[in-house]
Amino acid sequence: MSVANLQEKLLFFTQQKSRINNQLSNIQMQQLSATRTSSTSQMAYNEKLQNLYYDPEIGYGTDEYAEVLVELQNDHEFEMASLTAWESELEAQKESFETQLNEVQNYENSWQKLLANNIKVEFTYGGSGGGGK
Repeated sequence: MSVANLQEKLLFFTQQKSRINNQLSNIQMQQLSATRTSSTSQMAYNEKLQNLYYDPEIGYGTDEYAEVLVELQNDHEFEMASLTAWESELEAQKESFETQLNEVQNYENSWQKLLANNIKVEFTYGGSGGGGK
């Protein structure tokens, strides 16, 4: 196999690694966004609970307090479950891309060894044919 073909294959692997790394970067940014959204949601929920507790009309000690509290809790649990599902999906995608990246790197290493061996064989083969003059 010619050196040019091997180098072309290595360039292909470099392109694949670059594509996968870009996708991993995008996933990591989405994970940061999910974490930020989760934190923001939790802070808003805590504020709503505090406002509800001290509300003069439906606050703690009124008949409506328990109903509104349960509604807030249910809404928050649903929102957090959605965020958790999103984060789980992102983690699965990240693991898939990391597996792909490892696979490409292993192929690249194999081809680099093949290229080095091919260059060594060609250099030795070409260098010994001089006749010794």
